[in-house]
Amino acid sequence: MSGDRLVDGYALVVFDLDGVIYLIDQPIPGAVDTVARLHGEGRAVAYATNNASRRAADVADLLTGMGVPARPDEVLTSAAAAAQLLGERLPTGAPVLVVGAEALRTEISDVGLTPVATADEAPVAVIQGYGPQVGWADLAEAAVAVRAGATWVATNTDRTLPSGRGPLPGNGALVAALATALGRDPDEIVGKPAPELFATAARRADGGRTVVVGDRLDTDIEGANRAGLDSLLVLTGVSDAAELLAAPAERRPTYVSWDLTGLFDPDSVVRVPAADADHGGWQVTTGTDEWRLSGSGRALDALAALCAVAWHSHPAGPVRPASPEAAQALKKLGLAA
Repeated sequence: MSGDRLVDGYALVVFDLDGVIYLIDQPIPGAVDTVARLHGEGRAVAYATNNASRRAADVADLLTGMGVPARPDEVLTSAAAAAQLLGERLPTGAPVLVVGAEALRTEISDVGLTPVATADEAPVAVIQGYGPQVGWADLAEAAVAVRAGATWVATNTDRTLPSGRGPLPGNGALVAALATALGRDPDEIVGKPAPELFATAARRADGGRTVVVGDRLDTDIEGANRAGLDSLLVLTGVSDAAELLAAPAERRPTYVSWDLTGLFDPDSVVRVPAADADHGGWQVTTGTDEWRLSGSGRALDALAALCAVAWHSHPAGPVRPASPEAAQALKKLGLAA
């Protein structure tokens, strides 16, 4: 990056939550200070989450309790968006089988529909979102209802969700189980990477530019790209440097940073890919079964240079260091063979 702050180019910053602002129920280091600084500068923020187990007000309370003051109207959830979709399509009072947390049932009630728990109640739709208590019996009821003709809507399809013990099965894993049993995919998937959450948030920028900050290439970054928005990948959650190098075009971010400090510190963020293969003091060369990094400089600049080669040439084999500094950079990036 140049000496300009990334944040100065945008009117609105939209944050993912898990892996970006917090991990489960603890703020990620630097997140509280980052949001406080944005508020102090009078900058608009919003939060977009695929987690369907909490309502917007609950998310706002959780954030505020962590020291990140937030209002319910700043929070967009896949649960509310999915319920709104069904509320617009179904007659008032229509029965909807809810597979997920109590928050999802409440969202269905709030749009004038009737949440039910079994296929025997003749639901006209099934809505499926993450809930820690979702089990086989819930999936069985959903399978029966969908086979009977109910519309099947998934709030999101995140394969995993972050935890202090590493990635754990997310709603996407449970959707995949039901899809395997039914032999088909959901009729609608509402959350990221579908663009609706980010597009809704971006309308609040009053004509200014919006940047999306996320930790997952397959949801946050792809969703931002599909919404036509710039994005910042932070390496504090699920996606890592190896996944970034292998990312298809639709999952490539605009910027990469170690963490949220990249919004303000030009030395903590990099635009990807690098403009050329000799960026920030690094050079990348390719061979038949490996590719090599040489030179010296910031590890993030090395990552940008590697992205430029990986996304253009798709080299085979591991990245090898050709200098002591390159070995250190690859280790820091988690790319040491």
